[in-house]
Amino acid sequence: MSAPTRPTGWNHEARAMITLAWPLILSNLTMTAIAMTDVVLMGWLSMHALAASALGIHLSMMLNCFCWGLVQACSPLMAAELGRRSNSVRDVRRTFRQTIWLVMIAAALMLAVLWHSEAIMIWFGQEPKLAHSAATFMRGYMWCQVPFLLFQIMRNFTAVLNRPGWALAVSLAGIALNALISGALIFGWFGLPALGLFGGGLGSTITWSLIALGLAVVLLTDKQFRRFHLFGNFWRADWPRFRSIWKLGLPIAITYAFEGTVFSAGVYFMGMINETSVAAHAIALQWAAISFMVPMGIAQATTVRVGYGYGQRNAAAITRAGWTGWALGVGFMTVMAVFMLLFARPMVALFIDINAPANAAVVTLAISFLYYAALFQIFDGAQVVGAGMLRGLQDTGWPMIFAGFGYWIVGLAGGVWLAFSGGWQGAGIWTGFVAGLAVVSVLMLWRWMLRARLGLLPTALEARPSGLPTAPKNQAPAALKTLQ
Repeated sequence: MSAPTRPTGWNHEARAMITLAWPLILSNLTMTAIAMTDVVLMGWLSMHALAASALGIHLSMMLNCFCWGLVQACSPLMAAELGRRSNSVRDVRRTFRQTIWLVMIAAALMLAVLWHSEAIMIWFGQEPKLAHSAATFMRGYMWCQVPFLLFQIMRNFTAVLNRPGWALAVSLAGIALNALISGALIFGWFGLPALGLFGGGLGSTITWSLIALGLAVVLLTDKQFRRFHLFGNFWRADWPRFRSIWKLGLPIAITYAFEGTVFSAGVYFMGMINETSVAAHAIALQWAAISFMVPMGIAQATTVRVGYGYGQRNAAAITRAGWTGWALGVGFMTVMAVFMLLFARPMVALFIDINAPANAAVVTLAISFLYYAALFQIFDGAQVVGAGMLRGLQDTGWPMIFAGFGYWIVGLAGGVWLAFSGGWQGAGIWTGFVAGLAVVSVLMLWRWMLRARLGLLPTALEARPSGLPTAPKNQAPAALKTLQ
């Protein structure tokens, strides 16, 4: 039986999109706030600690982005299943379970690489002393990747059921936890030993483990979630589904890796310039990451909303969901671009003492990098929501190619040439970021606009006025009521 729907329009779609997106946005922001807490604490420790932890975090990010991309495959699959029919508990459970299998295999390989962080950083041309300090941080930090990825899978499940508030609540608690735990382990608060860099990394691992455990408890006890028995028969294989997730998730993972590694590689090229550039880059990039979390949450909601329409074979619903998400994401980033241009100096002041003479060079560079970050805000919002729109149509191959060309050929290669051959140094790296994001955003939008001509829509679409499933607050989607 098809999922029950009701008439809708653009205003209704905007309300439904915002209702789904805002907890995802806040959850994204809380995850970034946890990372931001680490950056602030390291800045309080020393500029050397800030630069070292930035190298470690961005090395892990290069690999983590790939695994995170694999996680994203479960959202459009589960959303399309819920859009197609009511009785989809078993299929949703199997998709959830096999996504964990796939991500854990990838995470094991990632940890094997991160164990050799110091050698990798030296190979990347970093100063041996800085590489050693970064590896010390990584000995405690690298293990947080596993609970972080498990949390993402569970969070995607709650979003597909239109109940992302639980993930938000758990991650909000994580901000305070990380500040207390990491601060205590770094500086020796509450009578604990002062572990410095290693303590900061270990604190993040403990925090993410508690966050993942907290959300797992919710999924096991909440009435709307526990009926799926998500962790039941966990070791039962479903190889056809495993392959389908891999087939859909691999291009997403490569796309995320292309984007994430460009920004992370920028940290390493900054390290080839000097330590001051690394510290300034870490501050500016942290603010860019915070801003990015809003359109990313909108993109995640757009994937779900477009996925519902895709499962219902409803052309009008797909169009409304896609363009609504795009307008929200680009609109927000336009506002953020203006904010960064106007308030760059106070934003830097949150991380370091801008009046200290020793920090003068870092402050000047960080402010200039924030101006570049303001320039690419609109493009960043357009590309991430554009990718989310296409992902809802289960179109991931060409977006991967767009990302590879835009981020690596235009963005990274062009930025490195400007930085070293052109003599622009850090400004060259950031100019490459702007150009790469602009190219990717245009290509994503072009493909969405040609979706019908390119055969991205499922066959026999119904241009009916019915809309997408919309759940009342704190209730499951209507499509699931027959399962109770």
